Amino acid sequence: MNTSAVDEVTGLCQDLLRIDTTNTGDPRTTVGERVAAEYVAERLADAGIESRILESAPKRTNLVARIPGADRSRGALLVHGHLDVVPADASEWSVHPFSGEVKDGYLWGRGAVDMKDFDAMVLAVVREWQRIGYTPPRDIVLAYTADEEAGMEYGSQWLVQNHPEEFEGCTEAIGEVGGYSYTVNDNLRLYLVQTAEKGLDWLRLHAHGRPGHGSFIHDDNAVTALAEAVAAVGRHRFPTVVTPTVRAFLEQISESLGIDLNPDDPELAISKLGPIANLIGATIRNTANPTRLEAGYKDNVIPGRASATIDCRTLPGQADSFLAELRDIIGPDVEIEHVHRQPAVETEFGGPLVEAMGAALRAEDPGARTVPYLMSGGTDAKAFSTLGIRCFGFAPLQLPPDLNFAALFHGIDERVPVDGLKFGVRVLDRLLRNS
Repeated sequence: MNTSAVDEVTGLCQDLLRIDTTNTGDPRTTVGERVAAEYVAERLADAGIESRILESAPKRTNLVARIPGADRSRGALLVHGHLDVVPADASEWSVHPFSGEVKDGYLWGRGAVDMKDFDAMVLAVVREWQRIGYTPPRDIVLAYTADEEAGMEYGSQWLVQNHPEEFEGCTEAIGEVGGYSYTVNDNLRLYLVQTAEKGLDWLRLHAHGRPGHGSFIHDDNAVTALAEAVAAVGRHRFPTVVTPTVRAFLEQISESLGIDLNPDDPELAISKLGPIANLIGATIRNTANPTRLEAGYKDNVIPGRASATIDCRTLPGQADSFLAELRDIIGPDVEIEHVHRQPAVETEFGGPLVEAMGAALRAEDPGARTVPYLMSGGTDAKAFSTLGIRCFGFAPLQLPPDLNFAALFHGIDERVPVDGLKFGVRVLDRLLRNS
């Protein structure tokens, strides 16, 4: 390919990082994606690509564009990325989180890996296509979404519910989080392709008791009941469940590392994975983590109600059994409210698109081997999969062996290797040309 897309991607990513799109989850403090979406629209228009700006609420902005392919009878490929980012405290960072600074071979900023790097890669590739007059083999639908970091209500969920026609004909999709490298040795790098992700269930637990004066003896205290339930949830370790995706990953990685795998006790194999051990370790069981507490209105008044938020992530096929187990943990007297619920997503690791991913990676890295994996978090794939689209996480990056990549997501000093960004453009261009 012409090198201009590779040369352009760093600048495009810098521009996006310098646009604050902080999503706090609270409409009063969320910045919104409008400015970033308009930037993408302008860069697409510069290259002659028309797009639609679709707002679900003031400043909660999505963008969709369709690039016609040579064979319009084929299923279209959806390429999606979100524009919002989680908050960042500048006092905790080595550089300002919205500076887009290049330092030590990395491009730094909130969103550098989650996921304005991929947003920029896609933009660079399609702009180059238009400059040279290239037509992809099938329709490519681009979606730059809002609100992925806070449940997708204003983004992909809203698009699917209100503008499904924008995705007509789409049969497959690529987005975050996958396609990044895990170095086994100098001659072998495993590239993790996301074929599944856990379900999401944000729960609120409510305990009720008899309100009263804080100076009295009180044996029906809502705060006490809630604290006991929350502590039980926080300390509980759910049993190991190895799904087909995780089993395939563990078998391939155990073979690559030359270690034995006991499928009923995979934690030994996972413990040897270094920087990605935490990422993979969360995919062999359901999890429930207390995140927020709320009770009372005065220091000397025992409240009649106390509440806690629990962030629950469930493996494919485990949602019902998980809730039954959770109920046993907290007991019958604590109320469970579902605040936000989305299903797990899983597809097979196979087919022409998966083969094209491997071929594109090997063309740029002869030591590449693709492996499927299940992601513990959630992405816009949850929404798009409801349209019958097979969703994969494939935002290609070749990473330094010693980089703790998983820790950069929502972490301090988020950054992406500049060389990795350019590698991603080359791989993405090859994939989309052969998809």
